[in-house]
Amino acid sequence: MAELVGLRIYSCSNCRNHVCLHDDIISKAFQGRKGRAFLFSHAINIVVGPKEDRELITGLHRVADIYCRECHDVLGWKYLRAYEQTQKYKEGKFIFEKSKIVRENW
Repeated sequence: MAELVGLRIYSCSNCRNHVCLHDDIISKAFQGRKGRAFLFSHAINIVVGPKEDRELITGLHRVADIYCRECHDVLGWKYLRAYEQTQKYKEGKFIFEKSKIVRENW
């Protein structure tokens, strides 16, 4: 498990496991399953679940849910493939539901 000292980070809201860095935020203007979500370029201390095609607001994408490595709470998903050309920038990126993460070291 990676521990990050002195950096602005986000942790799992359930167990406080570090899961992403503030500097890796690409956008705060995304919609998750239950409200606002953030798009990140990287994630740490997570487990990627099975792949599936999912119809999202911006079209069909191949995604996999992401889970906290410690408590196994679903935190969001990883974009594996975007079928529309305009959505290709999301491939390999991570969505974290705002309600599932909390700020640390701010």
